[in-house]
Amino acid sequence: MLRGGLSETKPATPEIQKIVDEVKPQFEEKTNEKYDCFKAIEYRRQTVQGTNYYVKVHLGNDQYAHLEIYEPLPQMNQPIELSNYQTGKTKEDEVE
Repeated sequence: MLRGGLSETKPATPEIQKIVDEVKPQFEEKTNEKYDCFKAIEYRRQTVQGTNYYVKVHLGNDQYAHLEIYEPLPQMNQPIELSNYQTGKTKEDEVE
């Protein structure tokens, strides 16, 4: 994958679920909701000055969200950040 290029969509891994779990409190604060279900389904990644992850997350029932998560380079010593999100997504919506 080229630097700055977006990977193909892949099934979520335990590593991706860990990243999603880390930003769950940020997502809940921004949406003013609490979620019992917060399961990463699939993702794409983009290597920049760190890594951007674009993740489809199942919120329970027929509810899905797309999260944009930024993971800084380790030497930057900064936390993972929820950069953006979209709610109202379906299981069929492509992660972009």
